[in-house]
Amino acid sequence: MLPATFKLCAGISYRHMRNMTGLRKNAMVAIHHELNMLAGPNPSSWISHVRRRSSLLSSRIEEEQGYNEAEVSYVKQGEEALQKSIRILGDQDGWTTEIIGWHTEIPFFTYSMYKVLPDVGKVFKLEVLLDQRSDNLYVELVGNMEQMGDWNPNVKEVKILQKIGQETMVTHEVSGPTPGNVVGPRDFVSVRCAKRRGSTCFLAGMSTQHPTMPEQRGVVRAENGPTCIVMRPSADDPNKTKFTWLLSIDLKGWIPKTIINKVLSQTQVDFANHLRQRMADNSVSMEMAPAC
Repeated sequence: MLPATFKLCAGISYRHMRNMTGLRKNAMVAIHHELNMLAGPNPSSWISHVRRRSSLLSSRIEEEQGYNEAEVSYVKQGEEALQKSIRILGDQDGWTTEIIGWHTEIPFFTYSMYKVLPDVGKVFKLEVLLDQRSDNLYVELVGNMEQMGDWNPNVKEVKILQKIGQETMVTHEVSGPTPGNVVGPRDFVSVRCAKRRGSTCFLAGMSTQHPTMPEQRGVVRAENGPTCIVMRPSADDPNKTKFTWLLSIDLKGWIPKTIINKVLSQTQVDFANHLRQRMADNSVSMEMAPAC
């Protein structure tokens, strides 16, 4: 079924065929079917698993030796970001889907979705199948977090300000330039919660404050959260990863919403493309490394 879907969607990539309403409708139905197949088991299973594992967090934090009041606060903020993200991702209703891209190199689809939540505002969700194991992606995004500016032009710098235990950290991120400088420099101070639960990996976050990183002159301090990246092995091939990214950002300043929406959705798509290229480059480098 999947190769047939590839051919159908490749057909609507031609301009004269995109205007054929019936073909577009058939493509949408096929894509939604394949998306459900790629998603694997019902998301409620891994959502419930994470909730159960996190329910004991408060008592565990109190038992940790050496955690001061500020550190406990950061851990709880990270957990809050994760739980909020899980609730949003667990609700499958109300999402408006846009097909951003059909990539012939792998091949794979990139799905961009959004919806408006009363207590959060507009949130964006990206779903893509990446030709990499989730463990490798986790190492790149968490273990090599400070190197993100090397391969993602939308990020100028990521710096870890503080680590609390194995799963929590406070970071400072500076955004890269946008085309035409439509959105000026932005920075974020975020608490991040990185977890591995079974075969599923999470990286959640939200804005916070840190005494070593006050607002910088000439840079707008934006806010984010809840945000979360979820990585799960594909149900069809454990060497591929179902990659989901929930994004909620307030860029601050006087920027029209139409521009903000375009910038944020494109940022997600660009991130997936740059991450795919980064992992491909890493694979080539490992193959070329001399044997010991």
